[in-house]
Amino acid sequence: MGKKILIVGGSALGPKTAARVRRRDPEAEITIIERSDVYSYASCGIPFFIEGLIPDENKLISNTLGQKRDEDYFTDLKDVKILGKTEALKINRAWHTVTVKDVERGWIYDIPYNRLVLGVGSSPIIPSIDGINLKGVYKVNTINDAVSIKNELFDGAEKIVLIGAGLIGMELCESFYEYSSSITIIEMLDRIVPNLLDSDMSLLLQKYLNSKKIHLVLGTKAQKIIGNDGKVVAVETSKGIRYPADIVIIAVGVKPNTELAKESGLELGPTKAIAVNELMQTSDPDIYAGGDCVENTNLVSMKKVYCPLGSTANKHGRVIGDNLTGGNTKFPGIVGTTIFKLMSWNVGKTGLNEIEARNNGFKPIVSIAPRTDVSDYYPTAKIFILKLIADIETRKILGAQVIGEGDGIKRLDIIATILMSQGTIEDVANLDLGYAPPYSTAIDAVLHAANILRNKLEGLAHSISSEELYQKILSYNDFIILDVRTVEETMKQPFQDKRVINIPLEQLRYRLRELPINKEIITLCKTSVRAYEAERILLGSGFKNVKFLDGSMEAWPY
Repeated sequence: MGKKILIVGGSALGPKTAARVRRRDPEAEITIIERSDVYSYASCGIPFFIEGLIPDENKLISNTLGQKRDEDYFTDLKDVKILGKTEALKINRAWHTVTVKDVERGWIYDIPYNRLVLGVGSSPIIPSIDGINLKGVYKVNTINDAVSIKNELFDGAEKIVLIGAGLIGMELCESFYEYSSSITIIEMLDRIVPNLLDSDMSLLLQKYLNSKKIHLVLGTKAQKIIGNDGKVVAVETSKGIRYPADIVIIAVGVKPNTELAKESGLELGPTKAIAVNELMQTSDPDIYAGGDCVENTNLVSMKKVYCPLGSTANKHGRVIGDNLTGGNTKFPGIVGTTIFKLMSWNVGKTGLNEIEARNNGFKPIVSIAPRTDVSDYYPTAKIFILKLIADIETRKILGAQVIGEGDGIKRLDIIATILMSQGTIEDVANLDLGYAPPYSTAIDAVLHAANILRNKLEGLAHSISSEELYQKILSYNDFIILDVRTVEETMKQPFQDKRVINIPLEQLRYRLRELPINKEIITLCKTSVRAYEAERILLGSGFKNVKFLDGSMEAWPY
């Protein structure tokens, strides 16, 4: 008889672990207990099901051949026993058993194990708000939630209020866009996706959402959900303003499910998620854990973080499956690569953002690089903005963020790879990436961003951020904004300020006398390439106080 392996949780981590164990050990007795009756479902696809891109919810619980991943599927194909609608009540570590309850029949009994795996996931954070239980208020955690929301949309619900502007809120925002007459997002912090993007990139995303007529209510709390006859009709903020709603989505984040582990005496980490070592063992060597219920090591800061992602859960499952069957596979940690799609824009972050870098003791230097994803003359070319962050002292890459219509996600994956190997600015600049006009520019955006950092560190480039320039505009008058775009460009997209002087770059060398040599000059163009050239021309001609605007007009959020 093989080793008894008991897995609690049948979403991502559990089935992945079971499949890996079975491939390595044909004799193991594998049992998965799951409190719902849905197994190994693609929860990350829920927003796209609501949107209608995935027409049938069964697609989310089926394999590529269309076979539904139910009890028979796991029994016949994987030789894995699944106990659905079964809840784990208690881990009896001394006896190596788990006390479970059959939810439908009410039976309570013990299941023995040699090795136990916790893949109990996470749960939505439910804020303390009056009216949270009204009809039409949802947390999007299961396929059943998604089906209920979609039914309401088909029945005519149009006014959507999202409470929370984090990752979940942004993903769901797209889901409702085509259905809704109005979408309101209420966020208690002063910017959207605050855990991912720095304020400059967040403001650009906010500007995009505003252009799509999505109403952002920032820096205020949702205080009360108003109902009529038991059905939601509005959300009231802490400022006393009411926003009409047919549907309210609670999207303020998730928390790890740790009750079972905590009650059995397993150690929790500084993030309050379950602590595990590199082998994915808990403080009890016979109990493993992975997925959304555990913390990970961030390989840039080398600190523990809570970063629940389906991709990480699947990697955890493979590691645990190896180690349950005699392996010695280690999971070193993550760099926190997180991406999402928002209408026609691609958004993502890897590593540390600028705020996190400072908080972890680094001295960050940044570049803002708006670029096309393919050669600009190729018909599919679309622009995106890459923010690359490095440490001044070690020149190591610390992180990156991307936003925009172009394919920035490919570039983010490149930086994630660099982060895993603790690469430097020079490592990025010297990458031998593939080039052909349909796929990239000759100097790809990633290399371009690294070269900007090299120019800054070598004293060849001096920049000012959009936020710094905005504050100067508000408070200080004695400087010049030199716009080196063509006249046609400035007419299409003017930079509105009385201090602006327009001298196209090709005329600059011949019109230097029009500029006061003793004043501070800030140059700008479309993407900052010409602005940087203008800075070099002015400095070479005796001007002393010159900077270019990082990212220039493409990255100007105000």
